[in-house]
Amino acid sequence: MDNTSGVGVLDKAALVLTALESGPATLAGLVAGTGLARPTAHRLAVALEHHRLVARDMQGRFVLGPRLAELSAAAGEDRLLATAGPVLARLRDITGESAQLWRRQGEHRVCVAAAERPSGLRDTIPVGSQLTMRAGSAAQVLLAWEDPERMHRGLQNSAFSAAALSGIRRRGWAQSVGEREQGVASVSAPVRSPGGKIIAAVSVSGPLERLSRQPGRMHAPAVLAAAERLSESLRRAAAE
Repeated sequence: MDNTSGVGVLDKAALVLTALESGPATLAGLVAGTGLARPTAHRLAVALEHHRLVARDMQGRFVLGPRLAELSAAAGEDRLLATAGPVLARLRDITGESAQLWRRQGEHRVCVAAAERPSGLRDTIPVGSQLTMRAGSAAQVLLAWEDPERMHRGLQNSAFSAAALSGIRRRGWAQSVGEREQGVASVSAPVRSPGGKIIAAVSVSGPLERLSRQPGRMHAPAVLAAAERLSESLRRAAAE
């Protein structure tokens, strides 16, 4: 199948964006992933960065930029975010704890939607917050189904082990107690694309004194149900 449009510069820019879909890349990685000459790959990546279609992570690697999410939301195509609000609000009401939706971006996870507990002691995480992929139940979920190489890199200096991730894949959810922040516990479950890929994590989080040292016993069923509702919304959208 011919994937060329006849407009060479756009075809090459599309190659760069497609190469970054699988995660951060150095310039050498872009050259290898696109087949473009090094000067061409660099020139296109920098130009795309100017328009915020490409960005850099903390290590200086190229990643997909924030403008892509803005365009997607503006076009009404991001069904996940459109559905997340009421699903998270319901999860918050069922559990009595703050609820969040997380996506991975390079070596961090970003809170893309949230429903806060209205009063009392709570774990407040504003939309747009970037947290580590080295700790927390959402990080565990977003890493557990990665390919072996990315999983191995992600486990370096992390607060959890490969055995823990194996257990998460078996039971379908993760919990953490004081991993990200002392005195805070959380429970997370994966959101899947229509093709089955893990694209986000749904979480509830709150003080350890309410969630206990086994927060999954209290809230895993509700978190799993919320994640399944979001996954189902994506499957319906794909079938339309």
